[in-house]
Amino acid sequence: MKNTLRFFGVLDVISIILLSPQIYKILLNFGDIPPGILSGLKVTFTLITYILLFISASGLYKPSKAAIISYYFQFPLRLIVWIFSFGFLTYLSEFSVNELVFEWLFRIVFMLEFFRLYFTFRVHKQI
Repeated sequence: MKNTLRFFGVLDVISIILLSPQIYKILLNFGDIPPGILSGLKVTFTLITYILLFISASGLYKPSKAAIISYYFQFPLRLIVWIFSFGFLTYLSEFSVNELVFEWLFRIVFMLEFFRLYFTFRVHKQI
């Protein structure tokens, strides 16, 4: 089970790498964020998720309850702002001319996030 958590930690590192350019743009253009509650919430949730990714990525390599609990907080935020552990799989759609490939990959990634929650919960019960 520790290898499963380490795998999830690697996925979080991949998420950090892929999310870093967006965070950089947010911080660089912070004054240009459109006014409104939804825009503010999306930026806030994205920043919170980004910070929690560091906690879970470092904590899952050497499994700890804090990392698992941080994932529980991340999970609803990930669904809201579409930052998925397996989100990098959607880049495969760029190699296809069929527009349905992205839709199916997105559905698969969405389901995989729930599988990750399930496996995280099972490991948490064992720890």
